[in-house]
Amino acid sequence: TFKELKPGGADIAVTDENKMEYIELLVSWRLDRGVSEQRSYLLKGFQEVMMDPKLMSAFDARELELAIAGTVEVDIEDWQKNTVYRSGYHADHAVIKMFWTAIRKMNNESRLRLLQFVTGTSSIPFEGFSALRGSSGLRKFTIECWGDITSLPRSHTCFNRLDLP
Repeated sequence: TFKELKPGGADIAVTDENKMEYIELLVSWRLDRGVSEQRSYLLKGFQEVMMDPKLMSAFDARELELAIAGTVEVDIEDWQKNTVYRSGYHADHAVIKMFWTAIRKMNNESRLRLLQFVTGTSSIPFEGFSALRGSSGLRKFTIECWGDITSLPRSHTCFNRLDLP
């Protein structure tokens, strides 16, 4: 099948000077061709719900994701059961006990924001935390001992890992 990637593109030879543009157009077309109809319906539906497009600017990315995907009640027991501890931490370590106590005291939205910070998304797999995915497949929520008492917590979203001092 033949597809013109830009008007008059059939008459333009690919050269060293324009090959990056060609690659960008080709990749864009290949990524877009299978979902353009679905995307247009999704955007149309979204615009119907958000009567005024200016309303969207009131949301940050996380809030927008929560608005679209909705919220689920975080199952703390499932989360805790499917968490891995590394570099000296274990389920009975004082820091880990404080972590889970803090989690239980948080409201659900704060728990989802913490998940967003650590995993890159506030969505929980339908199957629960045992099905949490990282950049290379299944990857459990992990808490690793890192730094010293003055260090701030940090996350590695590709690995679903929270580093705590």
